[in-house]
Amino acid sequence: MKNLSPNMFTLIAIGTGAALIYSLATLFVPGLFPDTLRDAHSGIIPAYFEAAAVITTLVLLGQMLELKARSQTSSAIKELLRLAPETATVVFDDGSEEVIDLRHVMAGQTLRIKANEKVPTDGEIIDGETSIDESMVTGESMPVTKRTGAKVIGGTLNGNRSFLMRVEKVGKETLLAQIVKMVGEAQRSRAPIQRLADAVSAYFVPTVIVVAIVAFVVWLIFGSLTYAIVAAVSVLIIACPCALGLATPMSIMVGTGVGAKNGVLIKKAEALELLETVDTIVVDKTGTLTEGKPRVEAVITFDPSENSESNVLALAASVEKHSEHPLADAIVQEALRRKVEIFRVADFRSITGVGVAGLINGKDIRITGGHRYSDEDEVLSKLPTIRVDAARILMFDERIRPDVSLSIVSQDGQVIGAITVADAIKPSSKAAIDELHRKGIEVVMMTGDNQATADAVASELGIDKVFAEVMPEDKAAKVKELQAMGKRVAMAGDGVNDAPALAQADVGIAFASGTDVAIESSDITLLRPDLDGILKARNLSRNTMKNIRQNLFFAFAYNLIGVPIAAGVLFPIFGVLLSPMIASAAMTFSSVSVIANALRLRKVNF
Repeated sequence: MKNLSPNMFTLIAIGTGAALIYSLATLFVPGLFPDTLRDAHSGIIPAYFEAAAVITTLVLLGQMLELKARSQTSSAIKELLRLAPETATVVFDDGSEEVIDLRHVMAGQTLRIKANEKVPTDGEIIDGETSIDESMVTGESMPVTKRTGAKVIGGTLNGNRSFLMRVEKVGKETLLAQIVKMVGEAQRSRAPIQRLADAVSAYFVPTVIVVAIVAFVVWLIFGSLTYAIVAAVSVLIIACPCALGLATPMSIMVGTGVGAKNGVLIKKAEALELLETVDTIVVDKTGTLTEGKPRVEAVITFDPSENSESNVLALAASVEKHSEHPLADAIVQEALRRKVEIFRVADFRSITGVGVAGLINGKDIRITGGHRYSDEDEVLSKLPTIRVDAARILMFDERIRPDVSLSIVSQDGQVIGAITVADAIKPSSKAAIDELHRKGIEVVMMTGDNQATADAVASELGIDKVFAEVMPEDKAAKVKELQAMGKRVAMAGDGVNDAPALAQADVGIAFASGTDVAIESSDITLLRPDLDGILKARNLSRNTMKNIRQNLFFAFAYNLIGVPIAAGVLFPIFGVLLSPMIASAAMTFSSVSVIANALRLRKVNF
């Protein structure tokens, strides 16, 4: 009352305080009251000590039940914290091993992970091969095969083979720690729908106090002082807005916890609410619709007498070795597989979305996308491409199909060959897109690949719209273009190159790859880079918002029914007035019902 911020305890304090003060007055100064208030048999004025005591007890009981239920909503965080083992086996340079506390493990150390043992922290396998159950972190039910060079996540369960790993991240830097932090922040955040409850609560308590005063006056005039006090206290107690206050945060806490256990990390509650309204989802091609593991299908030379396939591949791989693009890695891996020579490269240059270049033995070697045919583009002027007829390339070799990515290799301005790279479509992509269509959601593919490749993939998957040959800096403009058409857009990307588009979208969804989690650039992070994760996130959003609306309905309906009954509207019909103790029990039950409904989210079927 001092801070002009009334809440549920304001009503309880006024109600129990009124009952207690009245009772004390009847005990110590009974002469103040008229004889009409005295009991006909005992001659004693009725007091309400037991009502004040029982109401206080029931309120405390309700608080205890609420705290117990809240502890269940945070069970997801507790389970995540329990995933990491307490110790780790460190392998020293001399080959000796020692089991130490996980808190003392440092980045760069070598750990031995034994069969059926939990992985202590994030790192990379340096020796051995195994299969790891990542379901507790990513939601992926099938064990994932891991070989030397593969990343492993702390808290996951090793299979039946031992391996050595190099520690890369420890403590707060690990994926598990980031997940726990993110879930905690999301559970403390507020969804926009909470503003409705806040707005109602701001006027609710003063309104209830006014209703209690009116009930007191009416009963004092047409009944008695005893009935007036009973009615006023009952109104104050039964109208306690605790159920209203619990309606949204309880559902958010349970929903975000359930999401974390299924590989869907919600950064803030607002995103969970907005995702339900999304009607357009923009996705990248590589790694989302496709496996993200491109491989070379063909190496083509335009003049075999001067440049063999091996030479074309060697020159391309030598330059691409300095690039981090997935297609570049595919070319390098093919060169290693064929055991061709890798040359020393000088003056390496790279323009995102255009290509790479470098000097090998004094010759200018360039690898550019097959859809870049001239140097007339302003961006391409930074890394001029060779002039080449697209039709000539596509007709040169039957292995060049529309659904493959084409890299053109030139030497001192002359085309010497091309390399085709294919990325298989994920088996789950078509089913996921069909399901999104059934839910009335438009799927848009945005990629830097050439139009022919993008169209071929889109045609096979039934994608509604394609934005091809899009530079990273133009992706945000494409999202804005969709929004200008009145669409509610969710953008799914890697969270780094796509950061502007993720920020522009109504809901930004980042895919986590290994331990490189792009949490800061997104509203939602999916631990598995595929459309199934988007479906899970949307289902979680719809179920959580449905649960919140149910809770708010329960809370509002309870008060709309309870307050008039407590005020005594049924007395003329049944001749009974609601006891304050019954009102307190009903108030406690309303909170428990909201909590129980929120906990049902733990059984959501993804």
